[in-house]
Amino acid sequence: MTPTQILKQYFGYDQFREGQAGLIEALTHGKDALGVMPTGAGKSLCYQVPAMLLPGVTLVISPLISLMRDQVQALVANGIPAAFINSSLSEAQFSRAMENARNGQYKIIYIAPERLLAPSMLDLAVTLQISLIAVDEAHCISQWGQDFRPSYLDIPRFVERLPVRPVLASFTATATPRVREDILATLKMHAPLTTVTGFDRPNLYFEVKQPKGKYAALAQYLSENDGNGIVYCATRKEVERVAERLVADGYSAARYHAGLPEQERSQSQDDFLYDRAKIIVATNAFGMGIDKSNVRFVIHYNMPQNVESYYQEAGRAGRDGLPSDCILFYARKDINTALFLINQSDHPDEISRNKQLLNKMERYCETDGCLRQYMLQYFGEQGAEDCGSCGNCNGNFVETDATIDAQKVLSHIIRLNKAGKRFMFTHTADILLGKSDDFTDLPTFGLMKGVPRHYIRQLVQRLKVLGYLENDDYLRAAPKARDVLLGSARVTVRGAKPKGSAKSKQSKAPKYAVSEGLFSKLKQLRLDIAREEKVPAFVVFSDATLVNMCQKHPRTEEELLTVSGVGQVKLERYGARFLELFCGEEPETAPSENSLELTPEQIMQQVEIIDEALQISRIADHINAVLLRHGKAKISGQKLNQLLLEAGYLEVVDGVKLPTESGQAIGIVTVERHSERGDYTQCLFGAAAQRVCVGLAAGSP
Repeated sequence: MTPTQILKQYFGYDQFREGQAGLIEALTHGKDALGVMPTGAGKSLCYQVPAMLLPGVTLVISPLISLMRDQVQALVANGIPAAFINSSLSEAQFSRAMENARNGQYKIIYIAPERLLAPSMLDLAVTLQISLIAVDEAHCISQWGQDFRPSYLDIPRFVERLPVRPVLASFTATATPRVREDILATLKMHAPLTTVTGFDRPNLYFEVKQPKGKYAALAQYLSENDGNGIVYCATRKEVERVAERLVADGYSAARYHAGLPEQERSQSQDDFLYDRAKIIVATNAFGMGIDKSNVRFVIHYNMPQNVESYYQEAGRAGRDGLPSDCILFYARKDINTALFLINQSDHPDEISRNKQLLNKMERYCETDGCLRQYMLQYFGEQGAEDCGSCGNCNGNFVETDATIDAQKVLSHIIRLNKAGKRFMFTHTADILLGKSDDFTDLPTFGLMKGVPRHYIRQLVQRLKVLGYLENDDYLRAAPKARDVLLGSARVTVRGAKPKGSAKSKQSKAPKYAVSEGLFSKLKQLRLDIAREEKVPAFVVFSDATLVNMCQKHPRTEEELLTVSGVGQVKLERYGARFLELFCGEEPETAPSENSLELTPEQIMQQVEIIDEALQISRIADHINAVLLRHGKAKISGQKLNQLLLEAGYLEVVDGVKLPTESGQAIGIVTVERHSERGDYTQCLFGAAAQRVCVGLAAGSP
């Protein structure tokens, strides 16, 4: 069989995703390989498909019991003989698995790194024909990775004990260039193919919120969004508090942290995986390797300590490729908590390095630029300045000019510095507010009397992010602060939009252009089958497969096989029951002829036009909310800009899009923005200009 045939027969997909085919070809031809691919990009297929083509067995080294179990359940459901060997097995189960392995009954065996050098495993390994060793979560082998595990250093020693060196493959979603070098060197990989497919996850929506009350914000989000999700908290105490309140408020929630008994942790994890609990509240002890594909949101109740951890934890949302939310609740006290945890280390170098990483995470929370671009740049990639799918690009906050207040703060700090004093925020703010017995003769004493302390703190943080204050423990003005004092630089602060303002596309537009009624019926049938077979629901079919079923409305086995995620094995196992459901349903979800012929006038009438001036991406959101309801393809902000250029409302001058006289006449205005990347010009569109955009979109092909 060819790789493509295996992909369709066992996994139900017609074509490989970016990077998969090259890695599979390399491994099947005896070449080592390193794959750096974002969560949900299909890393596991890169070693599972070769395992079916190579002789003997493939050994997968994986860090977590939960991951092994999920992967094995999914493989067995797809008709692939697989097993895991770890501490969760009873003595009888362990003996049976070892015997089955000796008898060649498995194509894929998962094993924890801690067991590699056990005598029983070494005795088994020398009797097996191991063609491929795949190291999952390979960043764990690097001391520069955020999840370093010393047991991963046993892997090279294990390989050296084998009679024949197998092909080596390593995979990770979070590896900076330095971590990649560590992986290749430590595993002693031979001239490997290195594939980095990119870190972007287009289906994920990123947003940073600074709510006054975090629990109220969480409850508000849950009231507006359905589906399974993870709520990450920084401490065990916070996990307990949030989980208790959610349960008291009637939510189906479980808790997970390292301080709980192992049995309760296992039960909580199972409840979440098997959809008995829709929400799991957890510390970062939960999640690495969790293969649950239908996580619709990940909310960070507290700020993580570094960008890598945040990317990995947030990336547990939307593994099936469907739209999902990654929301971070940010507060200054989160930084204090993180610093406390960092300072627990006995190694000064580690403390220093982790503080630098924390600083970059803080900048993510404070930036007014594109959140997606910030993250991509962290990992060495370049993204668009306006992704159209994050809280900053969608304008879910308002900017307020705070230049005069910034001048007051900077002038105050400079005067203190000149007096040879460097204070932390609290004492500095007390003097500004006139609440200190010190420096009463200073001209800036009481200069901001009556101003809320939290506003001054926000302004100080903003000045740090923009580089006007040195990012030290003590407040010290940076050389470029003079730009603000002289009026040549403007400082803004952001806050939540007032109630009644236009909402983001995530709360307005439907996530899937399918019938919710039919989708719910398919989910219930999937759940019934999953309970009968005692497997998680996503092992039967992912949400993405159910959405594709709704769109295709199959009536025959041949039609069902065209659905993404339905292979021959699952067709034989589940096909009859799903086809029975479809045969009793009218294909209401397929776009009707009338919906496909939606007239420009109908689009014009249904798109929301508001009085405030909007970014182009926000206008696209309003248009797409209508197009998706009628089964039509979305339009991007970039496409709208192109249409405006072609129609003569915009022009490009020195690489910058600006309104022409015609554009100005319909209400296109420009504003100057400031970000860490520098100053830039942005076009905003008033109500009349929004109507023109809608008209252009309605008439575009």
